Amino acid sequence: MTAFVYMLRCADGSYYVGSARGDSLDGRLAEHQAGTHAGYTYRRRPVTLVYAEWFDRITDAIAMERRIKGWSRAKKEALIAEDWDRVQFLAKRPSARVGLSHPPPSS
Repeated sequence: MTAFVYMLRCADGSYYVGSARGDSLDGRLAEHQAGTHAGYTYRRRPVTLVYAEWFDRITDAIAMERRIKGWSRAKKEALIAEDWDRVQFLAKRPSARVGLSHPPPSS
């Protein structure tokens, strides 16, 4: 059974990262929009889907969800923009970035 990880931009500008089994990303997004489940997005609607990635196994989707949740806002925004150079740059420890030529922030 397939699974996916997804990121939503909430009305307050924050990001929500989640994962789910199955193949209905539209259905999961509709649940967030409708406020079906009381949770983080309930009072932050409407939400906009900004990123999604499919996996063959739910365990892989959950692992990616946990990884993304630990990322900085800048790194999440680089992922959304598919700015892989910036994602890699932001993956480095801040002390390792000093003096490096880095890609400009995504617009």
